[in-house]
Amino acid sequence: MDPTRDGMTSHPDPYESVTILGPGTVVTCLGRPEVVTNGAVVWKGDRIVKIGDAAELKKTYPHARTLNAHGGLILPGLVNLHHHFYSSLARGLAPGRPLENFGEILDGLWWRLDRALDADTIRLSAELALADSIRWGATTIFDHHASPSMIDGSLELIAGSVDQAGLSAVLCYEISDRNGHEDAMIGLEENLDFFRARRTDPRVRGMLGFHASFTIEERTFAKAADQRLDGMGCHIHVAEDALDLRMSKMVYDSGPIERLDRYGLIDDRTLAVHCIHLGSDDRRLLADRGAVIIHNPESNANNGVGRLDLQVAADDGCRIGLGTDGMSSAMLGSLRAAFLGLRGGRRDPRLGFSVVPDLLGVNAEVAGRFLDEPLLGRLQSGAPADLCVLDSAPPTPVTPDNVFAHLVYGSAGSPVRHTIARGRILMEDHRLTTVDPEGIVREALTATPALWDRFHALGPTTPDWLPTKD
Repeated sequence: MDPTRDGMTSHPDPYESVTILGPGTVVTCLGRPEVVTNGAVVWKGDRIVKIGDAAELKKTYPHARTLNAHGGLILPGLVNLHHHFYSSLARGLAPGRPLENFGEILDGLWWRLDRALDADTIRLSAELALADSIRWGATTIFDHHASPSMIDGSLELIAGSVDQAGLSAVLCYEISDRNGHEDAMIGLEENLDFFRARRTDPRVRGMLGFHASFTIEERTFAKAADQRLDGMGCHIHVAEDALDLRMSKMVYDSGPIERLDRYGLIDDRTLAVHCIHLGSDDRRLLADRGAVIIHNPESNANNGVGRLDLQVAADDGCRIGLGTDGMSSAMLGSLRAAFLGLRGGRRDPRLGFSVVPDLLGVNAEVAGRFLDEPLLGRLQSGAPADLCVLDSAPPTPVTPDNVFAHLVYGSAGSPVRHTIARGRILMEDHRLTTVDPEGIVREALTATPALWDRFHALGPTTPDWLPTKD
């Protein structure tokens, strides 16, 4: 019945769109947090309204929906600063020959896979990675894409999957001359077009993407620097392997950081991924310009390329964030790997607590700047309602000083119970609500054989990908 008929006036319940998440242990941020035991988070629409004692909040909002946290850790939604969605369908793919070093891994695996991708497998790869990201509590992802056989429109295709999943993302296409200068220019245009189209989108933005210095010609850097739009960030692989330094210097007489700086591509909106083989002077230049280094410990170990010494980079003044580099979508797993990698690599059990706890806080700050959300990554009034609940009720007290220890020693491998992004529940009690993971898997199983056939039909790109000085 229409309540406005017959002189009746409608009085909608002011709390009808309010949700309370709790009770649980609320950790207000992943940098220097406050902790609320037996706490809850209240949100309305896409914004957090209040944080406090769960019982008191239920009295304040008696008509609100309650989402039970079952005593778990209630955290801000996690941010992944470096992912490769396009790698999702490489699981189990055999390259056909032993790959003995990083150059062979690029040439024999990734540069063949990305050329084999088509529209369907680009979309499916994104959907698989997005579903996994939701499962592991991520609400914002920076993706670095490559699909030389379909460059034009690839970012908007991925953005459609992001929109459907309900996450936030900052996307870019990987500019590279390894498949010819024409492809590099198409990649540049793809980045520019997408950045313009999504410039004011509240959840999906664009930036300028590059592969690595040794696959990028001088004229490509020059053109990209000239056409880079105001506010457009730069997302680039740097010194992941010594190959990047060696080839850059051999072909261009300059290292990666020197080349980027020459074209004005290092500033406070630059994400320099890996940076394992940089010297102190290069690290300090990145720090002086305000750039952020993105650490990817699991991928680095898998590729055998070396290890970023987080303590040394931090001592050089660098701000450091964290990614997964396509190895997984589990940010807390990557955090634990960063912690153990630093201790194990330096053989020093005293290390870790002074630098690793800040990584996810840097991620949130960077994402907030790119998405114009200064409170992103914080559980406080007015912040975006991005949250996750770890299905791990702490068996010992949680304090601001020991949150990180609870994460790396207890909760990093725990399943996520709920994931909420901008107030939308994307996973409730371990069940995804915005995507159909079983349907995606069925479709992927159908599409993968043809993708792998295309992969095996493609020969290695060496030596044609090697750029020249001209």
